[in-house]
Amino acid sequence: MTIVVKLGSSLVAGKGGSVRTTVLRRRAREIAAIVTGGEPVAVVSSGAIALGLPHLGLERRPRALPKLQAASALGQARLQQAWERALAREGVLAAQILLTAADVGDRAAYVNARNAAEALFALGAVPIVNENDATATDEIAFGDNDALAAHVAILVRARLLVLLTEVDGVHTRAPGTPGAEVVREGSALDDVAFGDASQLGRGGMKSKVVAAHMASEAGIPTVIAEGTGPDVLGPILAGEPRGTRFHGGDRELSAYKLWLRFAKEPVGALHVDDGARRAVVDDGRSLLAVGVTSCEGRFDAGDAVELVGPDGVAFARGVAGASASEIAERSPGHEAVHRDRLVVY
Repeated sequence: MTIVVKLGSSLVAGKGGSVRTTVLRRRAREIAAIVTGGEPVAVVSSGAIALGLPHLGLERRPRALPKLQAASALGQARLQQAWERALAREGVLAAQILLTAADVGDRAAYVNARNAAEALFALGAVPIVNENDATATDEIAFGDNDALAAHVAILVRARLLVLLTEVDGVHTRAPGTPGAEVVREGSALDDVAFGDASQLGRGGMKSKVVAAHMASEAGIPTVIAEGTGPDVLGPILAGEPRGTRFHGGDRELSAYKLWLRFAKEPVGALHVDDGARRAVVDDGRSLLAVGVTSCEGRFDAGDAVELVGPDGVAFARGVAGASASEIAERSPGHEAVHRDRLVVY
């Protein structure tokens, strides 16, 4: 089984766009110990944009997409080099995988990325994963690297996702304020207020909690913890109460259905009657076109769609077996979504 470790921009980049070498060396030492112990590790590392900002004469993350792409292109080389040096000190090879949400949403690209990661794990190498900000746009971006880390954990079927930050977990209120305490169990987060993202990154604690819930739904436990100290990963893997822990759910889904549930974005919706919903949810049957009351959006066969019940609540996601216009004709016996190509929430 694999461990996925994510480091945010503030852990990787310091003032003036410098690399926080001490932090990377500490984590590299722990990662190398895990790898040499026989367990693969993938690192999702932010920091490319932060490390590229000095070349643009900027101190804060810009809003303009071309400047973001330029900063990423300039900083990604520095980021990869920093990880290569830190891991080389421990005798471990570093590789690079750059992804966009479009890559994850395409089944062939998704499988290729997983195969590449598995080949690297077999070599004892550590893939350093980041979003390909130089080519991603708002329409095809993950949104933040916490979401990317959850996707990577699902892609490699990780046994644990660790999201490292500068604070020691999720707090009941802003860290440093009177009465602020670490919430040890993710199930107790109903009334927690989340702070803003850092000046260098685009995530924040809320995005980490969302990513943790996503991984948990896929059966992957997650820990949100402080990532600067000398010993971080070892105690977490040993089960010590570090940070905030989210337990993995019990659902066992195939690799295909995990991809469909978490990576394939729907482009439309099928509203169905109650009988069709019962057939899909309770009986595990395919959705027939005759049970569809209306189609929402324009989609073709092969696109992902959500299945929505009479109450307006989406209860499943599947791959359409025909276009919206064809399904709308409600031909008797025609399959709108085959049971092997849908997953119930």
